[in-house]
Amino acid sequence: ANFLKERKPKLLIPPESAGSSSSVTVIKGGVLLLECIAEGLPTPHLSWVKVTENMPKDEPETENFGKTLKIDKVTAADEGTYQCTASNALGRTRHQFHVHVEEPPQWLKKPQGGVFSVGTNLVLLCEAIGNPEPSIQWKLNGMPIDGRTFRGRISTREISLTNLQLQDSAVFQCEATNKHGTILASANVNVLNIAPLILTPDGENYATVVGYSAFLHCDVFASPAADVRWTKDDSMEPLSTFRYDSNKNGTLEIRDTRKEDSGSYICWAANSVGKRAITANLDIRDATKLVVTPKSPRVLKSHSILLKCQAEYDSHLKHSFKLSWRKDGDELPVNSTEGGRIILDRDTLFISSVLLEDQGVYTCVASTALDTAEAEAQLIVLDVPDPPEDLQLSENQNRSVRLSWKAGATHNSPVNESIIEFEENHWEPGTWQELSRVPGNDSTALLSLAPYGNYQFRVVSVNAVGRSQPSKPSLRYATPPAAPDKNPENIRVEASEPNEMVMKWEPLKPLERNGPGLEYRVSWRQQGVETDWNEELVKKHWLSVRNVPTFVPYEIKVQAVNNLGSGPEPNITIGYSGEDVPDAAPSGVSVEVVNSTLVKVFWFGIPRDRVRGHLRGYKVNWWKSKSLLDGKRHHPEKHFLTFVGDKNSGMIPGLDPFSEFHVTVLAFNSRGDGPESSAVVFETPEGVPEQPRFLRIQSFDKDSVTLSWGLPKKPNGHLTGYILQYQIINETREVGAVSDVSVSNRSVLSWRLAGLSPSTKYKFYIKACTAKGCGKAATEEGLTLAQGGKGSGRISDAVKPTPKFQPSEALEPGTEYTIRLVTKNWVDNNSIFEDVIETRGRAYAGIYEGISTQGWFIGLMCAIALLTLLLLTICFVRRNKGGKYSVKEKEDLHPDPEAQSIKDEIFGEYSDSDEKPLKGSLQSLNGDIKATGSADSLVDYGEGEHGMFNEDGSFIGAYSGSKEKGSVESTGSSTATFPLHA
Repeated sequence: ANFLKERKPKLLIPPESAGSSSSVTVIKGGVLLLECIAEGLPTPHLSWVKVTENMPKDEPETENFGKTLKIDKVTAADEGTYQCTASNALGRTRHQFHVHVEEPPQWLKKPQGGVFSVGTNLVLLCEAIGNPEPSIQWKLNGMPIDGRTFRGRISTREISLTNLQLQDSAVFQCEATNKHGTILASANVNVLNIAPLILTPDGENYATVVGYSAFLHCDVFASPAADVRWTKDDSMEPLSTFRYDSNKNGTLEIRDTRKEDSGSYICWAANSVGKRAITANLDIRDATKLVVTPKSPRVLKSHSILLKCQAEYDSHLKHSFKLSWRKDGDELPVNSTEGGRIILDRDTLFISSVLLEDQGVYTCVASTALDTAEAEAQLIVLDVPDPPEDLQLSENQNRSVRLSWKAGATHNSPVNESIIEFEENHWEPGTWQELSRVPGNDSTALLSLAPYGNYQFRVVSVNAVGRSQPSKPSLRYATPPAAPDKNPENIRVEASEPNEMVMKWEPLKPLERNGPGLEYRVSWRQQGVETDWNEELVKKHWLSVRNVPTFVPYEIKVQAVNNLGSGPEPNITIGYSGEDVPDAAPSGVSVEVVNSTLVKVFWFGIPRDRVRGHLRGYKVNWWKSKSLLDGKRHHPEKHFLTFVGDKNSGMIPGLDPFSEFHVTVLAFNSRGDGPESSAVVFETPEGVPEQPRFLRIQSFDKDSVTLSWGLPKKPNGHLTGYILQYQIINETREVGAVSDVSVSNRSVLSWRLAGLSPSTKYKFYIKACTAKGCGKAATEEGLTLAQGGKGSGRISDAVKPTPKFQPSEALEPGTEYTIRLVTKNWVDNNSIFEDVIETRGRAYAGIYEGISTQGWFIGLMCAIALLTLLLLTICFVRRNKGGKYSVKEKEDLHPDPEAQSIKDEIFGEYSDSDEKPLKGSLQSLNGDIKATGSADSLVDYGEGEHGMFNEDGSFIGAYSGSKEKGSVESTGSSTATFPLHA
């Protein structure tokens, strides 16, 4: 019964007689075992804690149901107080174990022996730890050192000797001891006399690159210690600049090397016993340099980029030179990657079809046996922005709504603007239209909307690269219907019949209707006649009204109407009913002859009420009836000029001189032409003749020449004779005076000029003349014969070298001729004759006889007949439309000196200068003198095939004539190729 009686806990181990605490010692690294056994009823619960400053800590590990506390491999941190507590329902009891961790001696520092030179000093250190703290004892050759007899200093942690001698060589020992053990450390001290011994090989070669540091080694063993110094080349002076540093171990460091640091260096080592020296050779190479281009490339996505790594390195290092590429620090493989999209070829890196992930830092790395260099390029990939996201609608109103969104990634190019588009499925489902644009930084916009629409929106971002894909559409937003806000625009009247009026307008756009049931209320009334409005409601965008007066003004209004009401009060537009052609002809037509090719026509315009439409202008028609030279009648070929606007006069240029003409005038409007006026007859006076058809040299002698010429194609009057002129020309700029010969007999077509100089080049001119003056000149050049020369003439001027034949004209049939072909080269404007080819031949009169019997000739004649028939048909069709008239061509064919002053006054430089003899100028030695053309505005000319005139009569077309071009293509001389005489 007593045994089963409940009892408080009671400690059995340790016994309570031991008190509430006890001390325990454990060796560092060993095992700590603390045992606590208790009795009681109920059975006590055992618990362990480590107590530090009376504060409980983590519960330690226990064994045997908490009776034993075990710690393996005890450390100093395990030292402390551990508490065992036994408790049950009736109470508790506890016991504390004060644990002390001790350890055997361990070395902190051992004495170090070695070889020492005579006269040097010796210091040996000895330090040990342990718990308890170990005691230190010094020994010499195994025996404790007696501090009274030892010649050096001795303490617990060190021993020292000064001025070592050979007899100081010994084994010094340090012994550390505590209760847990003893440790011993020995130091062998050898005191010797040794001359310097350099361990580094002589003639060692070193190399580095400019800017790096160089290290030259000189490992020396000596006793006593040797003094080490370095010199360069043959100089005995030590190196002393701040870039040179000789370390205690004998190594020479050269910082920030330069090219001039190359050379031989000598390491000197000396002590009291002796000295030694070795040589080290140093080469300084050029540093490797790299440049990557482009430095900061910006490339569009899907485009290509080529990075070039330009390297400079020392030629001595070429065998060790290597290049590699890295991207963001990771080395790129040498072989092409991603199926050949990225290609490395030593110093180039090519990326095709660039992706966004290709962006980064690309580093070119160059390495040699002596140095490494790097250069970078920052690749930036540009692309269109990502589509905006998260579209939201807010601030809903009848005619507006606010749209907000989040911008997508810009891909290195900021957004310039955002485009807002809408789709309205009531009128145009599936069709997206632009609604608004906002600056790039904005991400919200208040959108103005039309009534009666069902909208959804999307946003497109735009940067310098282009437009993003559209965002996903927003939710739909519907606006309520309303009456129209506007009326149709561009109201106009069009009519194809005289008594009809068709009113038309631009219909409202779908989103301008504002509601269902759109119609147009059309109102009209005759201006100044009707007071009440005629009105009609239509759904189409035009209304035709018939049986109205011809060309009278009407007031017109068009108003938009839908199921919710009418649009605003419309504006009044004035329109005219249909036009009809004019029913009156101009009167008072008269002609003022200005010169032989130009006349001015006057007329009185038709009354306004006879125009019966909008007056567009007047047309002047004319035709040539006969020539006054031969009285020959001409088939009437009509020509016309149009004068736009309300004009009462106009100029007719390019007429044939010395001819009879008829002229009429009519008015026209948009509907067509009115009746012509009565024809007025006028005559043009004589003019100057055209240029003679040709001028040829029949024969040459030493002092004379015989010339022949042809009649002018158009004499433009009665010929009175010819003017024959000539002057000396040569290969320089000097020309002779002009001599004139008047040929008063108009039937004479040849002339012999005598009194010329032998072997001289001349230029000849021939002009045909009438009572009004002389026309343009035909020209020819030739060279007289030398003394004793035979009669000769020139067939042709210089010709191009490509033709293989040249026709000969103006030869006498049956006469034998000698023909010479002279080839020339030109050097510095001087001709050099290269070769002369001569042949003889006879001119035949019947050279072209029998052609008419040849098949090719018959075919050619048939083709010409067909072409002539086709041309006549075209001329007939165009004649019915109104004649064509090339004003400048006519004037070129009919020059008139008396009209020159008028031309200068009215048309500016509208002239064709006659060819005049050379006067101190040699511009055209290789060709005929050029005639000037003109392209000036004609104030009084009308509109034909060549030009158009404004309401004020100003010319807005082109009026230009052909230019006579000199034959300047030949590079040879224009001298006649007659026999040459030395």
